[in-house]
Amino acid sequence: MPYPEERLRRLRRTESLRRLVQETTLTRDDLVYPLFVVEGRAIREEISSLPGLYRFSADRLASEADEIQELGIPAVLLFGIPKRKDPQGSTAWKKNGPVQQAIRLLKRHAPGLIVMTDVCLCEYTSHGHCGLVQGAEVLNDPTLEALCRMALSHAEAGADLVAPSDMMDGRIRAIRRALDQAGFSHLPIMSYAAKFASAFYGPFREAAESAPAFGDRRSYQMDPPNRREAVREVLLDIEEGADIVMVKPALAYLDILREVRNACRHPLAAYNVSGEYAMVKAAAARGWIDGGRVMMEILLAIKRAGADLLITYFAKEAARALRAD
Repeated sequence: MPYPEERLRRLRRTESLRRLVQETTLTRDDLVYPLFVVEGRAIREEISSLPGLYRFSADRLASEADEIQELGIPAVLLFGIPKRKDPQGSTAWKKNGPVQQAIRLLKRHAPGLIVMTDVCLCEYTSHGHCGLVQGAEVLNDPTLEALCRMALSHAEAGADLVAPSDMMDGRIRAIRRALDQAGFSHLPIMSYAAKFASAFYGPFREAAESAPAFGDRRSYQMDPPNRREAVREVLLDIEEGADIVMVKPALAYLDILREVRNACRHPLAAYNVSGEYAMVKAAAARGWIDGGRVMMEILLAIKRAGADLLITYFAKEAARALRAD
């Protein structure tokens, strides 16, 4: 029925009416908060390119976990930054590595908090790549064994979920088999299934000290123009045993999120990455935008595009806003 009989503004007149017909809802249960863990003691240092974000030593995580739980955020995603790096990334599976220590502390102190762990070598290798290298070549199959060792070390420390982010072919099948054979068939895998070679990762690489020493990651991370390939990556990872699949980055790849949501029924995560966070923070600091409103609009857009889980550096701010709301 056309205007004047059809008037869509009728349901926009008041806040209560708008809430009544709201199609997409963001809740604190949707949020996952990334945490950067370093070796050492009594460390809490702010990350210059990620205002409000910190690197923590494991012994400083208890109070952080208390705040996260008090805000109603159900899960964290751990990234480790070791003191010593080598070409093989061998500290990635060290029993007393920063992530392994953090897992044990968090599961003792906050057993109800879901502890997810990033499984990738880039923070641990001296060359900064996500796999083993030979010359300038990043090797696929030899990297799989290292990733399995890393995932198993996280499982043994008590992680609730492991999240491979390296983008090597076949790593989900390899990790699933390794976990099952070691008695961890109950442990879920969240695959960074469609992870693009994006320019939005810059602040993270400062935070995690993981920038490549040579070349870039375009030979293993996805090419940004490709949409159909993203769906192929997701479906292959599901076939290999992924329990949750992810699209990364989120904001510039909302079309990919929708394609993946239409293609599968698995839980779908989206990573609202460091560059997306930093841009909002920088513009808000200059008074160019309303940072709080832009944050919520971005997170709602990601949810609207099809994401079930939102991994975001805004998690604590968003949880406070949702609680106040």
